[in-house]
Amino acid sequence: MKTKLTLTVQKRVIDRAKRYARRSGKSISQIFEELFEQSENPVIKTEAQHAAQRLLETLEGVKPVETLSDKELIRNYVARKYS
Repeated sequence: MKTKLTLTVQKRVIDRAKRYARRSGKSISQIFEELFEQSENPVIKTEAQHAAQRLLETLEGVKPVETLSDKELIRNYVARKYS
């Protein structure tokens, strides 16, 4: 059964919610419902947290960079300097 709910929030929050809903292709009601159906303790993430999560997911698939020991770095530096 669907029931109406009226919330009182700041205008900037409403604007952000509308932008987010438009980007995700869902209504604010759908987003609200999904948020509270996911778990009993919903986690609301900010845009920065979403960006950080996407960055971490991207970096997980990246091949690690090969590192050299300090001795190898010094040897390479000296070889370049005096060659």
